[in-house]
Amino acid sequence: MIRNLALALALAALPFAAAAQTTAGQTGDAAEAVAAEAAGTFEQVDPDSDLPSADDAAAAYAGLPPLTADEAPEMVAAPALKPEPPRGPAVRMIANEVAQPLPAAEPAPAPAPALTPAALTRNDPFVIKSILPIEGSIRYGDWFWDESAAPRTGKLVITVDLEARVISAFRDGHEIGTAVVLVGTQAHPTPLGSFPILTKEKDNVSEKYNNAPMPHTLRLTWDGIAIHGSPVMNGYASHGCIGVPDEFAAKLFAAAKRGDKVIITRGKMIGIGDKVM
Repeated sequence: MIRNLALALALAALPFAAAAQTTAGQTGDAAEAVAAEAAGTFEQVDPDSDLPSADDAAAAYAGLPPLTADEAPEMVAAPALKPEPPRGPAVRMIANEVAQPLPAAEPAPAPAPALTPAALTRNDPFVIKSILPIEGSIRYGDWFWDESAAPRTGKLVITVDLEARVISAFRDGHEIGTAVVLVGTQAHPTPLGSFPILTKEKDNVSEKYNNAPMPHTLRLTWDGIAIHGSPVMNGYASHGCIGVPDEFAAKLFAAAKRGDKVIITRGKMIGIGDKVM
């Protein structure tokens, strides 16, 4: 359209240019006439005045089929978007940091007291839990009896150390009595080992040794080994039995029953927390 406009202006200007060459006096008038004519020509060929109106464009496209996505993808309407859900309340921002107070620390539990061997084994009747508080050494004829630290009932265990020549009675692990004893000789040794009390004979006399009195006998073997009352003096021995002072023999007889254990050792040292068997 611009090219056509330029040609039209050139053709319109040719007659006026030839007239301007005829006389010099008419040059000014001819120029004004050319300008006026050109202005009219511009108005006549203005491209905007030739564009169809909006109604004319709609009428021109009314009978045509709709465009497909391949022919003009930019002209195909996009699918309708789902409406956004309504927004909730705005989050409130805190400009300054807020320090939350820490919960009070729970006090550390107090450490449990250390358990003594007696506490660890309080239910074991064969573990020593207490011994009688005897100072110094004991001599022939000495004996001690104290049941205050022991329960009134419980398992009784009797120990005999042939080397120390000492007998001890334990009830439920607590020593209730001890004494110096007479034991056998090399010719008539006292046997080592664990023996149950077979019988209890309060007024026993020895048929083997000329009816010698053996009060409060606790028989350990059927061939004559027993615990019984006897004079306990330095320089004397037995024929294999365990002789104890008569008073001690009476208390031991009252505390013991058939089946209780008597453990005979040689030189075995035991203390609190040790097993007697």
